[in-house]
Amino acid sequence: MSQQASPRGTFLQIAELVKAQIRADPQMTQLPPAADLIRDHNVSRGVVLRAFKALEREGVAEPVRGGRWRVVREGEQTDRRPLDERIADIITAEGFEVGAAFLSASDLMERFGVSRPTVTKALDKLEAAGVLEGAGQGRVRTVRAVPIREERS
Repeated sequence: MSQQASPRGTFLQIAELVKAQIRADPQMTQLPPAADLIRDHNVSRGVVLRAFKALEREGVAEPVRGGRWRVVREGEQTDRRPLDERIADIITAEGFEVGAAFLSASDLMERFGVSRPTVTKALDKLEAAGVLEGAGQGRVRTVRAVPIREERS
C-alpha cells in the first residue's frame, strides 16, 4: 500500500487491516509495532500513528507506557491503576500480617505479566511508603504495615 496511490484514507485502510488481524487472532494482546506497519505498507510513521488513533477512537486499542498499544476486547475488564496500588491490594486482600514474608518479585512478575524492573520500581515505592520492609539480595521481603484501602469514586 503506497502513499502515492491514496494519501487520504490510507491510515483508515491500515486501521481496517489491523482490526482484521485482531478479529482473526483472539490471543492478540498488542497491536503490531509501528515499525512493522511502516515497513509492510510503505507508509510514514504519521500514517501509522493516525491509524492507531483511529483504532483508539473506535475502542479497539489503547496506548500503554513505552509507546506500545494494547488491544481492547469488548467486555474485558482491565485494572489500570499503578502497579504499586495493585500490589498493596494483595496485602489486604490475601490477609498478609505485619512481619509476614511477602511474595517474591518473580511471583509478582508472573501474576501481573510485567517485567522485573517494573515490579522492582513498584516494590521500591511500597518500601518508601513504609508498607514493605526491603530485602537484600537473597533475602525475603516482609510486610511492614497493612495498607488501608481508600474508597475512591
